[in-house]
Amino acid sequence: MLETAKNLLLILSALFPIVNPLGGSPVFLSLTRDYPTSARRALARQVAVNSFVLLVSSFLVGTHILNFFGISIPVVQVGGGLVVISNGWAMLKQKEEPDRGREVQEKIDLQDIFRNAFYPLTLPLTVGPGSISVAITLGANLPHHLGANLLSILATVVGSAIVAASIYICYGFADRLAAAVGESGMGIILRLSSFLLVCIGVQIMWNGVSALIHTFASVAR
Repeated sequence: MLETAKNLLLILSALFPIVNPLGGSPVFLSLTRDYPTSARRALARQVAVNSFVLLVSSFLVGTHILNFFGISIPVVQVGGGLVVISNGWAMLKQKEEPDRGREVQEKIDLQDIFRNAFYPLTLPLTVGPGSISVAITLGANLPHHLGANLLSILATVVGSAIVAASIYICYGFADRLAAAVGESGMGIILRLSSFLLVCIGVQIMWNGVSALIHTFASVAR
């Protein structure tokens, strides 16, 4: 059980700073500001469930999927980093066209809000390439003998469930955070979160590019 607790702490300490549900809540709220509270919380619940499934899948079978398609983790980081940069840049520019964005949101049928639950709200805004690459890396280091592997899987499921619960709390009650901070404060937080999202995307992409360059240099020798 001590080893399970260590694995659980390792998973949480590795994932929480990257997933960062508190920092993502202003972005989630800006994309759902015209939804009723009940719809927003239902959407937050779905995003949390999607995140749980995506994290557990990345832990357990992510390495096998990448090997099957012949894709390396650095390539995932480069591609995913570009997607994160694209989404962060779009969020930064959103305030420049407030009227057009509001008109688009008003035309959304609330019965169809779940179409955005996976993309972009779950992937890449919540569980992005950074989280997935960390989960795949941790999963690749899981022990392969039966007893320890079952305990590691248990730690993986519990850790992912805790992260998913934090996502639901931060996203589902993002409106209360906005009420406490105020409209101007929320605008500042949104811009900072969007800028950080771009920076995170650049860092993820650079990590992948650096790994690819290092691999190429090693082969060239």
